[in-house]
Amino acid sequence: MPCRELKYTSTDDWGAIAELMEQRRDPDAKVDAIVRDILDDVKKRGDEALAEYTRKFDCESFDSDMLRVPGAAIREALEAIPDGDAAILEEAIGRIREFHGNQKEKSWWTTGEDGTVLGQMVRPVDRVGLYVPGGQGGETPLISSLIMNAIPAQVAGVESIAVTSPPRKDGTLNPYILATAALLGLDEIYLTGSAWAIAALAFGTETVAPCDVLAGPGNIFVATAKSQLIGKVGIDMVAGPSEIAILADSSANPGWLAADMLSQAEHDPLAASILVTPDAALAAKVQDELQSQCDALPRCEIAGNSLKQWGAVITVPDLETGAELINLLAPEHLELAVDDPWTLLGSIRHAGAIFMGHHSPEPVGDYFAGPNHVLPTLRTVRFSSALSVQNFCKKSSVIAASPGYVAEHGHKIARLARLEGLEAHARSVECRTK
Repeated sequence: MPCRELKYTSTDDWGAIAELMEQRRDPDAKVDAIVRDILDDVKKRGDEALAEYTRKFDCESFDSDMLRVPGAAIREALEAIPDGDAAILEEAIGRIREFHGNQKEKSWWTTGEDGTVLGQMVRPVDRVGLYVPGGQGGETPLISSLIMNAIPAQVAGVESIAVTSPPRKDGTLNPYILATAALLGLDEIYLTGSAWAIAALAFGTETVAPCDVLAGPGNIFVATAKSQLIGKVGIDMVAGPSEIAILADSSANPGWLAADMLSQAEHDPLAASILVTPDAALAAKVQDELQSQCDALPRCEIAGNSLKQWGAVITVPDLETGAELINLLAPEHLELAVDDPWTLLGSIRHAGAIFMGHHSPEPVGDYFAGPNHVLPTLRTVRFSSALSVQNFCKKSSVIAASPGYVAEHGHKIARLARLEGLEAHARSVECRTK
């Protein structure tokens, strides 16, 4: 049995499931202290600290002159990858850019009869820093992370975007990351990783200019660095390990369900893959499929550990009860693998991204469809959303009061100010009514 079997009949059963899922947060107080020291060190020593950390963890021959990738290397990388791969990347970029174009908000204004103008002005932030994990030794480039983080910033209108990623042992970056940057029109790329890269983007160094918003996934050191910088810079979110929940009925293909669960399990030993179904026979078939498919995966050990520790097949009395459980789980990814997903959609309140029907597996959203794959985890979708254009914008309220407005309402404003004991506030308005 690859993963545990549970039953859920009502909210009385939620406590045990919630307790299990809570353990995935995996807090580590030691990391907090280490990251705090790294942030302070980079803030004080700049490029020297970046080079030192990079020599220690990534490339032994690294020095500060190697920090920025030359523009020629970015352009040449696009010529180095197969034309077919470049075409696929270009198409994915186009689809994702089109989707995010629909998210762009406009400034708006209202005008009162007395001539007072009120409104909201939407503007992009000045500069964004994007972190791209290096993958396994730099040989599994997370190109989708670069695409998903860069495009909403570009659609928002951000004019200055810096990218950072740890170098390989030879001091280079995987050509697929560079080629993707070229296709996106990005030319500012730095070779540095982990918490020291986040520090450089936040505080700036001799080579790296400071940024206003930081985005991009990473390990616990990256996530901790971003969390410690909240209030100093904007961040996308502090994401935890990946997760998927699937609500399935008897029309679902057990082999497909197992493949979808494994697509998350292979990410990380802390990833959670959960099947919820009223069909006990389907649940048993999925368990068999998980075992046989997992054994054939290159990342079998990671996926197997993930399923054993955090995977679950949960039977429920009916789909309505299953939807109730889904809302409690509040998953990052949700697949509605049912005969008619649209009838269930209205019952779903908490899910980061919802994949409808048997032909919408989660990787379609990871790479190609258009919606952003940077999503809240660990039940935080109860109050937060996918990365979007809005993460890279700020809004300013605009108040242009007319003389008539102040004459009519000044005494009311002054009264409210005095109720709060703020006499200067009251006089500021009253002096304009005399």
